[in-house]
Amino acid sequence: MENAMQSVELLKLAAYCDQLLDTANVEDYPGAVNGLQVENTGRVTKIASAVDGSLATVRKAIAAKANLLIVHHGLFWSPSHPWTGKRYELLRLLLEHDVAVYSSHLPLDLHPKLGNNAQLCAALGLKKTEPFFFEKKRYLGLKSVTKIDREELDQRVQKAVGGKTTMLACGPEICRNIGVVTGGAGAEIKKAAQEGVDTFITGEGPHWTFPLAEELGVNVIYGGHYATETFGVKALSAHLAKKYGVPCVFLDHPSGL
Repeated sequence: MENAMQSVELLKLAAYCDQLLDTANVEDYPGAVNGLQVENTGRVTKIASAVDGSLATVRKAIAAKANLLIVHHGLFWSPSHPWTGKRYELLRLLLEHDVAVYSSHLPLDLHPKLGNNAQLCAALGLKKTEPFFFEKKRYLGLKSVTKIDREELDQRVQKAVGGKTTMLACGPEICRNIGVVTGGAGAEIKKAAQEGVDTFITGEGPHWTFPLAEELGVNVIYGGHYATETFGVKALSAHLAKKYGVPCVFLDHPSGL
């Protein structure tokens, strides 16, 4: 009976997302291609969300009987041609099952309410956050001045992401200035330290960040690239579901990274 439920025009929903996320004014990486990446025949009756737009998540969206897939990492991060093999299968499934794809990368990271950073800070109980991590002409992350034991903070991160973390315990045992940038910002520990944090929470980073963290005297908590970026698509799809009266579902397809 889901298809008999209320529906919304795809282009109306996409335009609302563009406005809500200020998509046109957020500079991003070229492969992000923020906004509506694939149309359907015009209406949305069920929304699915996932971190990554891929053949696997498209199949999951079809199985869930969704006709809009909202993702954080879209279809065009790597060269998107030729449309052969698995790429052809992905395109064929989208068209045959009338599934649209909407993608939002940095606009969804930095949204003050629905964004990955805001949602993770809320899950960690970090209050009175301020803009942090200036990159691409704006602040992408958030920071909080507080006082919390390093081990307790790590436990909070593990609970928020639903799994293990990797902690580089190279800073103070009591964290007082905590910065949060979800995803793959580990290579930018120096930038985080220069902006005054003693503890940096992000998704992942390269091996050489350990000696760098020691040198800088900062704690780093890696919560997983995938795990730290489930928050935004969940929040956005739930917001849209409430606004337009259509059901939504999150498609969990973890990378383990």
